[in-house]
Amino acid sequence: MKYVDEFRDPKQAKKILLEIDKLCTEIVLPEDRPIQIMEVCGGHTHSIFRYGLNQLLPKKLEFVHGPGCPVCVLPRSVVDNCIRIAENEDVIFTTFGDAMRVPGSEKSLLDLKADGRDIRMVYSPLDAMTIAQNNPDKRVVFFGLGFETTMPSTALSIMQAKKLGVDNFYLFCNHITIIPTIKAVLDSPGMRIDGFLGPGHVSLIIGTKPYHFIADEYQKPLVAAGFEPLDILQSVWMILKQLKNGEAKVENQYKRLVNDNGNASALSPIAEVFELREFFEWRGLGSINHSGVKINDKYRQYDAEAVFKLKEVTVTDPDVCQCGEVLKGVLKPWQCKVFGKECTPEIPLGALMVSTEGACSAHYSYGQNIDLINQKL
Repeated sequence: MKYVDEFRDPKQAKKILLEIDKLCTEIVLPEDRPIQIMEVCGGHTHSIFRYGLNQLLPKKLEFVHGPGCPVCVLPRSVVDNCIRIAENEDVIFTTFGDAMRVPGSEKSLLDLKADGRDIRMVYSPLDAMTIAQNNPDKRVVFFGLGFETTMPSTALSIMQAKKLGVDNFYLFCNHITIIPTIKAVLDSPGMRIDGFLGPGHVSLIIGTKPYHFIADEYQKPLVAAGFEPLDILQSVWMILKQLKNGEAKVENQYKRLVNDNGNASALSPIAEVFELREFFEWRGLGSINHSGVKINDKYRQYDAEAVFKLKEVTVTDPDVCQCGEVLKGVLKPWQCKVFGKECTPEIPLGALMVSTEGACSAHYSYGQNIDLINQKL
């Protein structure tokens, strides 16, 4: 099968793994510790565990799971504001499936749906706008979230609503941006990341040029990577090769989809509808400057934050929940006190267990047995 089997060839994987093993023995770190590579994107986390790549790599190399799953970094206060909007009798609240299961302070959107509120899962913001067209006596709110990957479709839906005169459609905008987030990780005290697997989906939109500060200012290699097993192994090999040669460059392994300048057709609606927020609150990472976007004045009539007068309240996670430490790479998922016990994909306490791209969910689904062995050791 073209474009799938080619990227899952075991013979090619073995060849790359031998080269990776060799490079790992040749790289000397100042401290006696494993080489740490952060996979920024939750899609990479999912692939790494699904294909067992973490078990094939040398022990001297360690993956650190980054903050690239947008559902996982949702603070509880945002979910609480979703609940406040959805509790209005004249509101139909719409969003993607994963977001409905993220726990707020008291309940999730799925719990509220079970209570009888009109909350609907949609596959795109355009679906939500269509619901608004079909229900002119209701206010229809779309809960928009995700990195630059999902921003274009949200922006185009707002533009389409304006063009068609749909005046009962609103966006609760929680879209986030990747570059300030990686910078916040790099500036974290005690940061020991040696290189980055660049997020493939986001890179498809923004290109590779915005990552150059990582190499230029922080002297860390980054390789924009695809999601198939050989994509990831080749990208790891490219990072290790740079480390061995004492280099720090931005490279592009995912050239079949990603270019240097990004996708102009996708960037254009983002620039038309959104502007940067002064700061945005992240679960586990705190407030990060310019790491989110909001609707600009030209499209303000579609802004649910203004229409529903939402409060900005910080809500802390339960003490037993250690999503923040896992997000920053301080803890492995299985080291969290409630992993696999009180917190499972069926009954998630923390957001990292909600999405299939969350580090805890991936560990639970594909690596739990290995984790438990490690825990006993």
